[in-house]
Amino acid sequence: MKIAQIIKEKRGTLIDVRSYAEFTGGHVAGSLNIPLQEIPHRIQEIQELKTPLVLFCASGNRSSQAQVLLTAQGIECYNGGSWLDVNFMQAQAE
Repeated sequence: MKIAQIIKEKRGTLIDVRSYAEFTGGHVAGSLNIPLQEIPHRIQEIQELKTPLVLFCASGNRSSQAQVLLTAQGIECYNGGSWLDVNFMQAQAE
């Protein structure tokens, strides 16, 4: 499934894996902030979210790491790359 389609159809949950400070400096509307280093401690919470998950950060590096962690837990998720790209896709969908 294409990430743009998930965003357009509001099918899953948008998760920003940047730090809280980065998130407060600007983020995708409606996204959750779960910093990469907190993911292993918040697996149960993440499993309860609407899937698929679209993960993103500043460049796509941390969201790629998050995708590996969450896929290993059996959670359907995709790496959306940069939050700016996800923000753009969301704006295009509206």
